[in-house]
Amino acid sequence: MSHIKIILLTALLVISITTHAQAKKLIIGTTLHPYYSFVSNIVQDRAIVQSLIGDGFNPHNYRPQPEDIKRVMDLDVLVVNGIGHDEFAMEILEAAQMKGKIPVIYANKEVSLIPVAGNMDDLRIVNPHTFISVTTSIQQIYTITKALAEIDPDNADFYKKNGRKYVRKLRKLKAKYMQRIADLPDVEFRCATIHGGYDYLLQDFGLQVTAVIEPNHGLKPTANQLAKTIRKIKDLNVDVIFTEMHFPDKYVDTIHEETGIRIRHLSHLTGGSYTPEDFERGIEANMKALTDALIEALKIKDGK
Repeated sequence: MSHIKIILLTALLVISITTHAQAKKLIIGTTLHPYYSFVSNIVQDRAIVQSLIGDGFNPHNYRPQPEDIKRVMDLDVLVVNGIGHDEFAMEILEAAQMKGKIPVIYANKEVSLIPVAGNMDDLRIVNPHTFISVTTSIQQIYTITKALAEIDPDNADFYKKNGRKYVRKLRKLKAKYMQRIADLPDVEFRCATIHGGYDYLLQDFGLQVTAVIEPNHGLKPTANQLAKTIRKIKDLNVDVIFTEMHFPDKYVDTIHEETGIRIRHLSHLTGGSYTPEDFERGIEANMKALTDALIEALKIKDGK
């Protein structure tokens, strides 16, 4: 091969590599911490994952900030819960005049939704906390993966491979905690929750919530509601109360003092910093707390 041909081939190779390196990556916005983890594990280094709102904000009462509008204008696609947990995202899209201009992936499109169980006011409200469960999270991961593969066909196979790998990892994690209680005899386990977001998690383990203490999400119970809940918990012979980690201690302490029922903590999975590992850590901590409570309840019922 002549010297000139070698130079030309080398130049073409350099141009090809440079062009590929400079190819624009998708910028994918996410509204909640679990979705940041899901998308990060699916796309890895082939796209940029960006949270729509900053660390430390409560998505339930979040009000759009000026910087959010600028942030959403840079996105190529947005992943949302879409069933009551991130309405602020639609407000931001409207304010930025971006509604209809970027694809929105509704993670819960294929999820079988359930109402909030045991609500104090007996209201039938769809539970949007589908990300506090391995089973429903897996369905969302598949939905997100499929949509991203259609939006970014050049990386479709890569996304699908990563999605399957991540799902396998989560299934193994769930199996670990299912195994902890696999040999337990059938017992009637009654629990109350401070937060109305744990129905999908308990459903994973074949359990149901007996009562929800928080009257409506983000609202603290009135003295009358608290008294009503304490009476209900006593009447229903609740074994354990699962409290949200950031719920005011005075309400939890009052309930514990009046009922004598054990208190255990669960996480809402929508706080702290955004990381690819955040969901795995949070959901594992929740599954451990739940299985610990089941094992402890059985020992108490057996008089051990």
